[in-house]
Amino acid sequence: MLLNHLNFSIDFLSNRNVHLCLLSGDPSRTRMIAEKYLRNSELVCDNRGLICYIGETSLEIPILAATSGMGAPSTSIVVNELAQAGIEVIIRVGTTGSIQKYITPGSLIVNYASLCKQGAAKDIAPNEYPSVACPLLSTDLYHTAKGIHPSVYFGINASVDTFYEGQERYGNANPKLLRKQQGLIKEYQHLNILNFEMETGTLFKMASVYKFHATSICGVVAARYSENEESEKLIHDIVEDVTDKTILSALKTLENIQSGKLKLNN
Repeated sequence: MLLNHLNFSIDFLSNRNVHLCLLSGDPSRTRMIAEKYLRNSELVCDNRGLICYIGETSLEIPILAATSGMGAPSTSIVVNELAQAGIEVIIRVGTTGSIQKYITPGSLIVNYASLCKQGAAKDIAPNEYPSVACPLLSTDLYHTAKGIHPSVYFGINASVDTFYEGQERYGNANPKLLRKQQGLIKEYQHLNILNFEMETGTLFKMASVYKFHATSICGVVAARYSENEESEKLIHDIVEDVTDKTILSALKTLENIQSGKLKLNN
């Protein structure tokens, strides 16, 4: 039986002993992981912008690099099908905007939980159901990242459905935000939320319900605490460096699992 969107058979990954996955929203990042970091990479899905590669790490560990697409609805489709196919560990490798002033662009953030404001997650579990990452996986990823990059933070994100309104962006097609969106960043700063992103709230709930392990690491490419719109243009100067470090951190953590250095609960 073929999966509806990933277009490979439900036993395709298990037959190749592939149970570990790096998940990226951007297909170009997935392609970069396969071409730059994996050996013997093979394109196994290219459908509706959702690309997947199988490859091996330098330690000959089989890995799937997959694309979730932007936002929770697309992520929910891909993750459901990955779970059907036997994926047991997913690390999201993404980019993010910092809310806290002490977290500057160029830093890395490992999120162990999400304030989940996503419609797709409501079809997975009740609103009150916690959106939390695997604690052991998240902790190992944090310490691994600290060994690669000096500026790494560990905390909660706000996982939202919209890039503009849901992240209190002004100066776009909708300059008059609803009252509930105005002042959102300051409110989240007081709640000690570190960053905005658009996938992990749903991913974490799915992991708990479907019984697989998940966490997330993102490179900070925007300063959302700044009122200066120029702050978001820093992305082109830093995105390549932080993307490299997020990928290296995630790959090393997956290798720790396979080597037995990191033992996850079943």
